[in-house]
Amino acid sequence: MSQPRADAARILAHVERLGERHPPVDLASADYGARDAAAVRRRFAGPLEYMARVEMEVERNVLELAVLLPGVSETDRMFYADVWGPQEEHHGVLLDTLSQRIGMPPTEPDLGSVPPRIRLLGALAHLPVVHEVIRLLYYLTGAATEKSAMLAYQAMSDELGAMGETAIKNTVIDAIKVQEPGHFAFYRLSALEMVQRGVLAPWQLHMARFLRSKTFAVVGAKTKEQRTSFGSVLVELGLDRDVERLVRDVVRVETQLLDAAHDGLAVPEYALAAFRDAAELYREQALRAA
Repeated sequence: MSQPRADAARILAHVERLGERHPPVDLASADYGARDAAAVRRRFAGPLEYMARVEMEVERNVLELAVLLPGVSETDRMFYADVWGPQEEHHGVLLDTLSQRIGMPPTEPDLGSVPPRIRLLGALAHLPVVHEVIRLLYYLTGAATEKSAMLAYQAMSDELGAMGETAIKNTVIDAIKVQEPGHFAFYRLSALEMVQRGVLAPWQLHMARFLRSKTFAVVGAKTKEQRTSFGSVLVELGLDRDVERLVRDVVRVETQLLDAAHDGLAVPEYALAAFRDAAELYREQALRAA
């Protein structure tokens, strides 16, 4: 199937529509009333802890993006500073409040300063040839992250519906879930536009593929503890039942644009290994606890 055409005007219009149609979720609209708070806590404690923390770290993410992508277009700046950032901030508050209402401790996000490695990359990003590679990797990371979020929120929504927890499902999880596809579409269109317009030379695309294969990591999962926490999302929400299909969906954009499947692999091994490792870490932890 051929890729849709993407251009700067289409991406700008998309960002403007996101801002107009999907303002940050009204925090007062959330109904945290649970029929069985203990059951919700038992079922979703691990996924909620991870998802709330990652959503609440958006403040630091925005600071990192400002360092990593100096001189970005107004469309990019508008997306991450005026649309995505405020929406994600409210997502974090909603999930953290829900967690506390069902008896979990407050979320502890990492809101520290921009790390030295990001500042070093930001210094290199002032070189146009480097900036273009970093920008493409930013879009690919964003697309994979948002696709993972879409799948996780859908699984959680389905489970809450089956439990009869319609208030939480409708006013918290579904209210968040409806905003994620627009984020994914922005990253996908932006990456497509770069490749279709020939912004990157073949050697830059090769470099992007090499760097992605060496640095691929799940968002918000830098430490072993955090990777284990992401593993709880995979295992507890049943996303690990067909992990190859899951990862294929998550990294489809980069597989297509970077030709990551040129060697015959349907799923890039670097991505599959990251997801499998997280799931196995969580299973080992659960086994020890049992």
